[in-house]
Amino acid sequence: MIYITRKASFNAAHKLSRTDWSEDKNAAVYGKCANPNWHGHNYQLYVTVKGEINPETGFLVDLKWLKDITNEYVVEKIDHKNLNLDVDFMEGKLASTENLAVAIWEELLPHIELGGATLHSIKIYETENNFVEYFG
Repeated sequence: MIYITRKASFNAAHKLSRTDWSEDKNAAVYGKCANPNWHGHNYQLYVTVKGEINPETGFLVDLKWLKDITNEYVVEKIDHKNLNLDVDFMEGKLASTENLAVAIWEELLPHIELGGATLHSIKIYETENNFVEYFG
């Protein structure tokens, strides 16, 4: 079993708040992330797949293919967008990095499987100090 990771970057705005909570409660729970005027991050996304090395090609998957899948189904949908308002796969979800990682997993999973690999993890750095890793 071998693991290979492709990194992608995107910028997006979001706000952490629940519509069923008051502005004060949202501010108490989410702090600056509940800013009514939104805020943004320069995210770093790491998509890791696993499987066996193809003896014919010498690699697990073509990294250009993994880049293209990640760009088509994730980056093009979220780069320079508002996660709360503009991203179809985040609709109805609180736009936390945790929920974003799960949603990206769900977006990529069927496409990765078609490519003959197994999706191993999604890692998202929201800041240089904070990241989420999801294993499905």
